[in-house]
Parts: sequence; C-alpha cells; structure tokens
Amino acid sequence: MFKNVRYILNSVAESNLIRVNRLHKRILIPNSFCSIVHRTKKTNSSLSSLFKPVELKNRQDDINVGAELTGVKIDKSDITRILNKFSQRSEIRKLCIENGMDNVLQQQAFTSFRRFCRDTDNLPVDLHIVFSDILQEAGHIDDIFPFFLRHAKQIFPHLDCMDDLKKISDLREPANWYPQARLINRKIIFHAGPTNSGKTYHAMERFLNAKSGVYCGPLKLLATEVYRKSNDRGTPCDLVTGEERSYAINPDTPAHHVACTVEMTSLSNPYEVAIIDEIQQIRDPQRGWAWTRAFLGVIADEIHVCGEAGAAQLLKRLCETTGEELEIRNYDRLTQLTVEKKALGNLNNVQPGDCIVCFSKNDIYTVSKEIEARGKEVSVIYGTLPPGTKLAQAAKFNDPNNSCKIMVATDAIGMGLNLSIRRIIFYSLVKPSMNEKGERQMDTISVSSALQIAGRAGRYGTQWEEGFVTTYKHEDLSLLTDILKKSPEPLTQAGLHPTADQIELYAYHLPDSTLSNLIDIFVTMSTMDDNLYFMCTTEDFKFLAEMIQHVPLPLRARYVFCCAPINRKMPFICSMFLKFARQFSRNEPITFNWLCSQIGWPFSMPRTILDLVHLEAVFDVMDLYLWLSYRFVDMFPEAHLVRDTQKELDEIIQQGVVQITKLLQNSESGSVTSSGQPEDDSFSQKKESSIRSDGKFALKGRLTERLLAQGLLTPAMLQELKKEWGNQSGTRTNDDNDDDDHHNSPFSRKTLRRKKFKK
Repeated sequence: MFKNVRYILNSVAESNLIRVNRLHKRILIPNSFCSIVHRTKKTNSSLSSLFKPVELKNRQDDINVGAELTGVKIDKSDITRILNKFSQRSEIRKLCIENGMDNVLQQQAFTSFRRFCRDTDNLPVDLHIVFSDILQEAGHIDDIFPFFLRHAKQIFPHLDCMDDLKKISDLREPANWYPQARLINRKIIFHAGPTNSGKTYHAMERFLNAKSGVYCGPLKLLATEVYRKSNDRGTPCDLVTGEERSYAINPDTPAHHVACTVEMTSLSNPYEVAIIDEIQQIRDPQRGWAWTRAFLGVIADEIHVCGEAGAAQLLKRLCETTGEELEIRNYDRLTQLTVEKKALGNLNNVQPGDCIVCFSKNDIYTVSKEIEARGKEVSVIYGTLPPGTKLAQAAKFNDPNNSCKIMVATDAIGMGLNLSIRRIIFYSLVKPSMNEKGERQMDTISVSSALQIAGRAGRYGTQWEEGFVTTYKHEDLSLLTDILKKSPEPLTQAGLHPTADQIELYAYHLPDSTLSNLIDIFVTMSTMDDNLYFMCTTEDFKFLAEMIQHVPLPLRARYVFCCAPINRKMPFICSMFLKFARQFSRNEPITFNWLCSQIGWPFSMPRTILDLVHLEAVFDVMDLYLWLSYRFVDMFPEAHLVRDTQKELDEIIQQGVVQITKLLQNSESGSVTSSGQPEDDSFSQKKESSIRSDGKFALKGRLTERLLAQGLLTPAMLQELKKEWGNQSGTRTNDDNDDDDHHNSPFSRKTLRRKKFKK
C-alpha cells in the first residue's frame, strides 16, 4: 500500500516507537531520512494547539445503577482525589503518549475527564464499579485508563484516525494526482526570455494553428486579449474566467480553442496545444498552486510554457517527477533597453511617453495631482480599477493623437496590458509584499519585478521601440542599476494548496472541526518534498472561513465561498460577502433587485476620492456575484443584469479616474458627496455604516481626518493641497458645471429606466 520507506516511518513512528523501546529494541534510521523524521517531530509538537476538544453532553441515567450494584455511593471528593493521583502517574503519561496524546492534549483530556466525573450525578455503571473497587482496595488506580482513553477519543476524534489523516495530507507526489495527464506522452516546450522578447508570440502562433488549444493566463485581461485576437484571426475561441463566459459560436457549441485564467484550466478536456503563460508565477505565495496544477495536470500533446529563464531548473525537476522531457527555447529582447545616467529628480522633467511607477495609491494620487498641476494630462492605472477602466486609460495613453502623453501606474502594468511606453520611472524601489506567513512587509522590489516592469519600456512595432528606465530619486538610481544587471532569481519551489476533496475527507474524520481549523490541521500535518514544493498561504481562505463560520452551510458550499477571490482589506466587500452567505444559507436566491438595494444603485458620479474607492468596491462586489453565479446558478440567477449594470459602473469609474485631481480637491474643500449633498446626508451615513464589517462606525469628523486614517492621503500630500488650494478663490468653474452634467448623464437615466422595467 505504501510507496516508500519514508512514508512508513512517518506513519508508524508515533504509534509504535515507544512500544518498540519498551521491548528493548531499536529502530535504525538511515542518515538520509533524518530530515524527514525531524520535520515530523516539529509538526507533531505544533499539532496539539490545533485540535480543539469537542464538548460532550452528559447523558445521565435517572437511577444510579452502579450504586445499587456495588452498594457504594461515591463521594465527589473521593473521585477528585483518585483522579489527581491517576493523572500524576508516570505510567499513565507514557500510555497517553503511546496513544497519540502529548502533554498539551493530556492536560486538556485530564481536565475534561475530571469535570465529566464530578459533574455527572450518576456515573456510567462500569466506571462506577471501577471507582468502587479502588476505594475498597479491590482494584488498581491504573484500571481507570481505558475509560479515560475512551473519553479522550470522544473529545479528540483525531486520536482514532491519525494514520488516515496523514495519508490524506501526503503531498509528496502531486504529479500522480492527474492520471489522465500521465497516460499521454506530453511534449513540453519552455519559451524563456525577458519582457518584449517575442516568447509568447511564438507560442501563440502554434496555438492558433492547432486543431484545439487552451491558453492559461495570469489575468482576465490577458485571457480576454487572446480570446479577441484568436477570433479576429479566424480561430474560433471561447473565453472562460472566474466571472465571465463568452462563446465564439454559442454555449451549446463550444469552440475547440479556449482562453482562460489559469485557475479555470480544465483538466478533463484534451487539447492539441496548451499555453501556460507567466510560469514564474508558480512561486507566488497566494496563487502559485494554480500554475502547478495546470503544469502537472493539463491534458495536451504539446505544452508551451512562457516566462522568465529563472524557472528553467524548477520545470526540469518537475518534469522528472512526471517522466517527461523539457525543451528550452531562449529568446533575447527585441528592442534596446537603456538605464539612464540621471534620475528624474523633478516632475518638471517628465516627457511624452513617460510612465511613473508607484507602489501605493497615495503616491499615485500625489504624482497625478502634481503633474496635472503643471498643465499635463495623466493616464492612471492601478490594480483595483475595473478591467474596462484600465483598458480605456491604456488606449488613451497609447493613442498618438490623444493629448495624454504621461502615465502614472502601479506595477499592475507589469503584465496584461499593451502599452507604448518610452521611459519607465520608478518613483520608489520599496514595495509592500506578503511573506510566507501571510504577513505584510515592506521590502526592495525583487530582480524579477524590476525586470518585468522596466521591460515595459520600448515595445517592438510601436513609436517607442527603444526603451529607457530611471528612478525619481537620485539615491535610488545606483540600486536600480545594480538590480537590472542581475538575472532573475532561479525558482526553487512550486506552490500547492489543499483541494476540496482533501478537506472533505478531513471533515469526515473530524466532523466537529471548523473549516478554518481543518485547514490549519491539514497544513500542519501535510508532508511534501520541501526541495520542490511549498504550501501556498491560506490566510485569505481562513479569514473568509472564520467570517462565515456561524452561517449554516454545507461543507462543499462553504469551501467554494471561501475560495472567492476578494480583497479582504475592503470592509464593504467583506460585508457583502457575509450577506451573500447568509442569503444563500436561507435558500433565498440573491436577485438583482436585492443586490441593488445593498449597493446603492442607481449610481452617481463620484465627487470625492472616498466615492471613487467605494464605487471600485461595488464593482468588486458585482465581480463576486458573477463569480458565485457560475458555481451556484440557481442561487445567483440574474448574472446578465448584474453584468450590464457592471459595465455601466465601469464607465462611471472611468469618468472618475479622469478627474482624479478634482476628486481630491472636493474631498478637502467641499465635504461634498457624490449626490451633491453635505457630508451629514443619509448617503454619507449609509456609506460610513458599511465601512466596517463588524457593524461599527468608521472614524467620524472631518473628511480629511478619515482620508489620513485610511491611508488615502499622506501628511505631506495634505500640506501640498492646502498650499495650492489656499490660493484659490473657491468659485465654481466650468469643469464643475461639467460635473453636474455628468451627474445627470444618460447613465443615471438608463439605470432608472431599467429599474422601472424590472419592477
């Protein structure tokens, strides 16, 4: 049954090692296994804190049968005295260890058993007889152990199934999880090269000319681009993302080609060609498991993998586990990229084709405002913007006939957008990131990120074929130069993640554990090849699991809900996630009208930064609805109406981004909401009441204070705004009048008409 000796050692050591020692025998463990055994010891020591004792209900007989049989009524003080001696015996401690209870579990089990014996008026007959014999010196105190062990296994069900749990969480051979892929001899080709080297182009040519194919991309934008390009080239191609399905022909006649986000990759449909793009994301702490799953499991005669050269060695080692060979094709950059000798130093020095890359919204706001104050139009792109808004901002910047020649963006431009950039300017080299424990930290950008972003400058076939890169600060330039001289860090591990089937098996053995607790136990007990794989962080999953733990849901539905890709840092989104779960648990369909009542539809044009941030959150809530609608069709039945309304909201957000500087001005000077009313109006109260998922109100007072508290403004930025606006008269401008026109735009009239029709 077991495939190798190491698994046998891990499985039986805990239950048999002490017994073997008692028989004065020894187990000889080869040196090569020492690290595995050490890892198991470390894992077991941390397990005890994860297993929560199950609360037992005392089932008492009305008649004390034990007392009638023995003629002895046992005093509670005698029970306490006997159990105290019982728990202190070294022999009993050893027996506990043999049965899987370390010191922490022993203490909890002793406490629970003592409470059970003292709080039960009429003890079980067999246990009463044992206590009676001990009091009359006709029995030994150790005779209590079988009853104690029975109780311990009731409050800690895992003691009866540790071997099964270890087998379920054995992740050392993930290649064997995909038997259909192992049945064919797949040809794997790695297209390795930097940004703008043509590696994806060559893979796409093979994809378009194949009889069938699947493209697996990191972003919805990339999948959508492949979907459109394929159909434009005459190759019918469907689109499958978490929130969207589009068909080249019709839903009943699927095309032979599919463009999808990597998480949506089908592992049951066979293809002639598969493309897995941006393979370096296989090391991503949150999403790396999706690339591992696609690489090991996609059923295709040819697999074309595209990404950084640093992934080559890891892919070779993964291929060794599947018995396949890897062909590597290296590509060089098609255009020249030059690191400038001077930093930008001042925003007065920006030029047409420049893209200033920031790593926070605060910097985005600051830089955008200052550039527009110099009379130059700015295109803005950051991660939380809707895809349509990003594409609109990119199109405006790329258009040679458009007056917008400057872009301010986060590293969201690193992939997924075709941009005509002459020069990349790093506003900072420090970027917030997530470590292996799911904790947020600040660190210098990696070589991989720097090369990915810098490589966006100078694109083959555009007006800026030669690219340049520099920094905003003089002190950062030498560091950037050193970073860009290096090769991407070699990848060493691929991500894994617990599957729904594995967690269901855990739940079968541990029915009283919460989903979050099951995940913790699984991750802690899992065994994997640490030289090849790592466990992706489960913090987001556990956060959502704990949020809806009190909501009665079937385990499979609960697991699916917790896989939803939402931003847990946005309280409004989390609040709506909880409402969706509650509505679902009551078996009440989440209708379009119900959703509209929750998100403040019909929408108004944003007048402040807070309004814009709120609308972005509303857009994400609609994405969540659409994501769930493809998993629970009957419960989220009106996806078509939500999608139409989301497109409308996208257009409104686009208008807000165009006027982002004006939104900052309104936030500071007017305290005006998107409805044009004072801040104490009901719209503001409604928005503030939803700013916290725990039902408490957010910070009150001046809007400035709230912006600072939420990190949307920095003190330095606030001072700049005060200096600039202090010199203004405060009279209404033509642009402000234009805003009123937007407020009464066809968007609002269209939504009102739809709402009347729906009613």
